[in-house]
Amino acid sequence: MKKKVLFSCLLFLISAGAMAQFTISGKIYNQETGNPLPGAHVSVNGTYLHTVSEPNGSYSFSGIKPGTLSIRVTYLGFETLVKQVDVDQDMKLTLMLKAISFMSEEVIITAIRAGEKSPTTYSTIGKEEIRSQNTGKDLPYFLTGIPSTVLSSDAGAGVGYTGIRIRGTDLSGINVTLNGVPVNDGESQNVYFVDLPDLASSISDIQVQRGVGTSTNGAASFGASINITTETFHSEPYAEISSAAGSFNTFKNSVGFGTGLINSRWTMDGRISSIMSDGYIDRASSTLYSGYFSTGYYGKRDVFKAVVMLGQEETDQAWDGVPKDSLVKNRTYNPSGEIYAQNGGFVGYYNNQIDHYNQNYFQLHYAHEFNEHVNLVSAAFLTTGKGYYESYKNNRSFSEYGLSDTIIGSDTIHNTNLIQQKWLDNKYYGANLSLNALLGRFNLNAGAGWSNYDGDHFGKVIWAQVARMGEYDRNWYFNTGSKTEINVFTKATYDLNERITLYGDLQFRSIQYYMSGLHDDFRDLTQSHHFSFFNPKAGVVYVFNGNQSLYFSVAVANREPGRSVYRDSDANQKVLPERLTDFEVGVRVGGKNIKIETNLYYMDYKDQLVLTGQINNVGEAIKTNVTKSYRAGIELVAGVKFLKMMEWNLHGAYSQNKILDFISYTDDWYAWPEQVIDSMGTTNSSFSPSVVAGSNLSVLPVKDLKISLISNYVGRQYIDNTQTKSRSLDPYFVNNLLINYSVMPKWVKQLDFMVSLNNIFSEEYSSNAWVYTYYAGGDHPEEMNGYFPQAKFNFMAGLTLHF
Repeated sequence: MKKKVLFSCLLFLISAGAMAQFTISGKIYNQETGNPLPGAHVSVNGTYLHTVSEPNGSYSFSGIKPGTLSIRVTYLGFETLVKQVDVDQDMKLTLMLKAISFMSEEVIITAIRAGEKSPTTYSTIGKEEIRSQNTGKDLPYFLTGIPSTVLSSDAGAGVGYTGIRIRGTDLSGINVTLNGVPVNDGESQNVYFVDLPDLASSISDIQVQRGVGTSTNGAASFGASINITTETFHSEPYAEISSAAGSFNTFKNSVGFGTGLINSRWTMDGRISSIMSDGYIDRASSTLYSGYFSTGYYGKRDVFKAVVMLGQEETDQAWDGVPKDSLVKNRTYNPSGEIYAQNGGFVGYYNNQIDHYNQNYFQLHYAHEFNEHVNLVSAAFLTTGKGYYESYKNNRSFSEYGLSDTIIGSDTIHNTNLIQQKWLDNKYYGANLSLNALLGRFNLNAGAGWSNYDGDHFGKVIWAQVARMGEYDRNWYFNTGSKTEINVFTKATYDLNERITLYGDLQFRSIQYYMSGLHDDFRDLTQSHHFSFFNPKAGVVYVFNGNQSLYFSVAVANREPGRSVYRDSDANQKVLPERLTDFEVGVRVGGKNIKIETNLYYMDYKDQLVLTGQINNVGEAIKTNVTKSYRAGIELVAGVKFLKMMEWNLHGAYSQNKILDFISYTDDWYAWPEQVIDSMGTTNSSFSPSVVAGSNLSVLPVKDLKISLISNYVGRQYIDNTQTKSRSLDPYFVNNLLINYSVMPKWVKQLDFMVSLNNIFSEEYSSNAWVYTYYAGGDHPEEMNGYFPQAKFNFMAGLTLHF
């Protein structure tokens, strides 16, 4: 039924385009040389109409009604052209673009981004949309409008540790780049945006590709990729002061500045920020600081840019979650840091149960333009990270930490309360190079990258209630990880004619990974692994006209197992890399006041690593390969503008996410280490809701005032892979109200007001959870669990002054 409705909508839109009264067409040229400009972006302001010029510079819009229109043209290395036209008949309009006197820095991310003629499923979020909702929340919260996206927050209010899943894939399977530089941790492949607080204040735009997408730098794209571009230069000097405050003692403050172009060549930008919040959950506070600094040289054919991003986070630990039986009467309960007496009585909480981490990014970018069609881009980077999390541990045995029993008189003490710290000290460095060429009907991007990751993992006992003097003040374990990666790719589009564009993409990844040393349970982790992956991609785009197109693609991605998989696996367990083959087919339709993008996907996994309940020889849960699993679904993005002051953007996704021939393992405490094994056939994948939908209804009642009702629905999510309803998250529907208002008083350039009213109907829901099942003598399994409830009604209000 849903597919029939969607198909009917598509037929309506296409027929509506056919009844259009007028057509605007023409060619775009370089004003200085007279050469045509292929690949220029042409749009009609205030509408959804958008197209890209052909190899001969031609463009066309149909479905144009009479009236005055504002046409906007952008092209890399040229000034943006905005032209007013009065339409009362079919028009031939020649547009001349003037080359800018310096090279554009946008070329830095050209090689890894999807373009208008890329047969992949993607969305782009612009700077204004990001700024309009920036109240200090972690970066994933700016991606709520992306189909198939589910967010979570450990502290319950979006500040601190957060998570995002796209098509059921968490950040360890999502490739993240920052100005084309890889961000994913070399070993865990995860990304923690809490380490870069208020990054949103320094972002130019974000492109999210769903599925495998196009080849990029860094970790495997195993469900999506997120490509972030930081601030581009400002031609004029500026300064900004921004402050926001709201529920849970949340405060955000930032100061930004820019010199503008100095001597038409040099520029410098900077920002410092602080964010503080108590969090919704008990003892889940965050104290976050960050800085962003960049300087650049913009020559006629050369761009040099240095970027430094500094981040420091200190958060209370809220990652244990809330036990399910506490959700009704004490849903903010946080068990982390509980202290107990020897008789088992509760004493209180340890007041320094924290996570403390510093992460800094250093990037150098250089680009050279050989001519208006060919350029070379390079980057060198260094990312450093160092920090620890500190925990109070009750009644731990000395032997767990390699300590000697303590003798007091005639008594031998075997256990003690203690405080431990687990540290990570790492460096991630490398270089990328890409060549971009637009040669007639060919658009070629070729790239290569090399990177190396070195990480030290160690733990300390910093205090023990009972211990031999000086014995505990040392590392109780130490191990290292080292990972080297080489990445080479070539991708090209070829315009077969004005309607058909072919796409090809070949990538090779070579990975060397070494581990050595002792884990915290004194297991020797020494091992090495080598992988060579070939990831081909191909597709085709068919353009009906400038506003309507159809695409199809097939893409392959291979992913190496992460550190924890190798760390926790037994020596005799064979762990295989994962393989994903992604099929995408989609339609894009745009009109003056309406747009619709819909796509079907089928993601076929081989040897996907999942939790089955299986344990290693010391009782820790391990991930194991499942032979066959898949994700299949339909996604929709739609928008409509009406009544001259309203805009309604919608997105939705329906999917099936299955593991075939799933085998579950459950611990039996009375027959340890035996497990109860259950062959369950086909089951739903964990954290993969079949329905995700969202809406953003905006109204502009007066000039510069915008009120938006933002709604999101997430269907049932299973916490494990057994498809057991009692171990699932209930569906939820959350509504937020966002109010933006701008004025231009005489004493500042602009004054922006923002009010964000979140969860206005106080929906009680949890967005994430964990569960451990076991048998303890009965016929039915018992559970330990932790849920992550999200805040009920809360608010933030902010003010930004532009100078």
